[in-house]
Amino acid sequence: QVQLVESGGGLVQAGGSLRLSCAASGSIFSINAMGWYRQAPGKQRELVASITSSGSTNYADSVKGRFTISRDNAKNTVWLQMNSLKPEDTAVYYCKVPRYWGQGTQVTVSS
Repeated sequence: QVQLVESGGGLVQAGGSLRLSCAASGSIFSINAMGWYRQAPGKQRELVASITSSGSTNYADSVKGRFTISRDNAKNTVWLQMNSLKPEDTAVYYCKVPRYWGQGTQVTVSS
């Protein structure tokens, strides 16, 4: 069993920044891909960014150049630095590792 604890969501004005963090604990032997997904009201959950244990990253086109994903393998922690936030970034953000999801953290961007 793996537990994912997220933090860092909140309310911010357009153009502002937030940093999300996700710490994994429990039955961890090695985690390759860690990622962030988001789900806005009435929309499907979508990939925001992912990162492998070797540091390879992948971003949704809508966040490229604004968001940065990073991780600390020793601490099984992944972060999502979100800059130049837009109202359309408003969603519940979920941390994900293979087979497990975090509980989600709300990000609200006001115009």
